[in-house]
Amino acid sequence: MYKTNRRKTIQSIIYSLLIVAVVSCGLKKEEQQVGQTDQEETSCVYEYGICVDSLDVTHYEIGRGEYLATILSNLGFEANKREKIIDAVSSIYPPSRLQVGNSYAAITDSTAAVKYVVFEKSRTDYAVVDLSGDTISVYDYTKPVTLKREYAEGTINSSLWNAIMDTGAPALLALKLSDVYAWQVDFFDVKKGDSFRLMYDVAYIDDTTRVGISSIEGAVFTHQGKKFRAIPFQQDSIMEFFDEEGNSLRKAFLKNPLDFFRITSKFSNSRFHPILKRHRPHHGVDYAAPVGTPVKTIGDGVVVEKGFQRGGAGNFLKIKHNATYTTTYMHLSRFAKGIEKGSRVKQGDVIAYVGSTGLSTGPHLDFRVHKNDQPVNPLTIESPPCLPVRPELRDSFMLVQDRVMFQLDSLRMAGQLFAEEEQVPDSLTLIPSHS
Repeated sequence: MYKTNRRKTIQSIIYSLLIVAVVSCGLKKEEQQVGQTDQEETSCVYEYGICVDSLDVTHYEIGRGEYLATILSNLGFEANKREKIIDAVSSIYPPSRLQVGNSYAAITDSTAAVKYVVFEKSRTDYAVVDLSGDTISVYDYTKPVTLKREYAEGTINSSLWNAIMDTGAPALLALKLSDVYAWQVDFFDVKKGDSFRLMYDVAYIDDTTRVGISSIEGAVFTHQGKKFRAIPFQQDSIMEFFDEEGNSLRKAFLKNPLDFFRITSKFSNSRFHPILKRHRPHHGVDYAAPVGTPVKTIGDGVVVEKGFQRGGAGNFLKIKHNATYTTTYMHLSRFAKGIEKGSRVKQGDVIAYVGSTGLSTGPHLDFRVHKNDQPVNPLTIESPPCLPVRPELRDSFMLVQDRVMFQLDSLRMAGQLFAEEEQVPDSLTLIPSHS
């Protein structure tokens, strides 16, 4: 009786989740089928948007030393036809972009005549050469992408990266989550016992092949005993994350200019310099990282200085963010393309790369912040939030927040119940999401 009731509870949770997901989000389904009637669409088997019921599809992989001309030659095309195909396909897929390891397919009829050649541009995008008519036509085809809802929960023992990996979720989820909380949590300083739970949408092609993480659809991160909610909500046609009070999680500055690297020296008014062998102020934070690591600007602004200082900063950039704040990035190996004095930059833009130029003992970034021309500690700086949810949208936001928290709690409960039953079917962790 107990197991029966528990199974009924599990089924009830799943049904509730499905109803919420379908009603609030919908299921993304796209099919590209050209010139077919509804009756034919239901009876045909499609590949690359082509009805292949009466055709044969052969898949190949581009090998070393293979070019478009050699591929077409191997498929049996004469020189004159090869040239016409190359001219046609170059408009949407230049031959120079063919890569070793990418796939292509030849679709033939019962006489072995090639009717279509399909080239892989990416895991979802293809260039289709249509040879079935009197003339050659070329068009793009994108495989339908299905979004499926997945759930992860964990506690940090060493790093966010390792904790995400321990859940079995993709490692990229750690970067996605750190982006969401870039303004609330210093991920160089996460503590043992910090925890997270989140739901996210994963893009699949053919319903089985994972393409990548589409988006985080709600999260709760507990850092040093404080809970931070992340509720996705669209305002002014822009999707942002807000806390439970409707305040934007996006602030004027990022917490750090690098991703997941070690702090070797903090802000100090008297630090022993390892090269000069004397104490002097160090009004910045040193981030140890390999040469070439991308350096990001922590906020919107204008590059006001770009230069080289042999006995000090080496290659450096200074960015003015507003009338109050400027930031400086030092010991750079090189600058990002297009970065010049006067360049406007957006928060998160890659502006340079870590190096060891100037007075430096090894590869690192010396990062400094000035407020009203006075140095301030980058690790403790308070950054003003962006606009909160507008009053007229408050009720809509609260409905979204209730839905997100309901789904998070239901997924957690369902996962616990299935764990007790020692079986976790796909229908639990893969919930249909919005398009």
